Amino acid sequence: MAIQQAFLLEEGARLVHAAEIIGASIRAGGKLLILGNGGSAADAQHMAAEMVGKLMIDRPALPAIALTTDSSNLTAIANDYGYDRVFARQVEALARKGDVVLAISTSGNSPSVLHAIEAARGLGCRIISLTGGSGGKLKGLSEICLNVSLGKNSSRIQETHIFAIHSLVDLVDRYYLAGVFGGPVGP
Repeated sequence: MAIQQAFLLEEGARLVHAAEIIGASIRAGGKLLILGNGGSAADAQHMAAEMVGKLMIDRPALPAIALTTDSSNLTAIANDYGYDRVFARQVEALARKGDVVLAISTSGNSPSVLHAIEAARGLGCRIISLTGGSGGKLKGLSEICLNVSLGKNSSRIQETHIFAIHSLVDLVDRYYLAGVFGGPVGP
């Protein structure tokens, strides 16, 4: 709990700004691409499910893709180009200028994530990251880095990342897409 409280104090304003960027991209016809390894891959899938499905507000599906779910793509790319390129190749295929790429890495130093962000930056995507500890190399490559600075292990960092993900989706729904689909904003 202390880790999440510190996260909100340190990153609250950036969390709101990140939601604003995601909402603006979606309003402009863009999409959200989400990626990470291991537990962060599960978090990417979790966020995409809440964007395409819903979190708390019933609204039209939002364009979000977890780049962690297509086993044929992942294994073919890893086999042909090396694991470090599994997300970069998908970003090159799917991302367009103005899309948002949300990278999740507890260390901020995962090569597969860093290569994807380099590809996304080259395409003109907006970059948001969820990291822990020092933020690693990913922190410096991100437009907005939401860093769990007090996190000393992956489990505590990931617990805060899922809190951040739920907060981002809720903020996008309630404030940054409010009125876009008609009708009142929900509970």
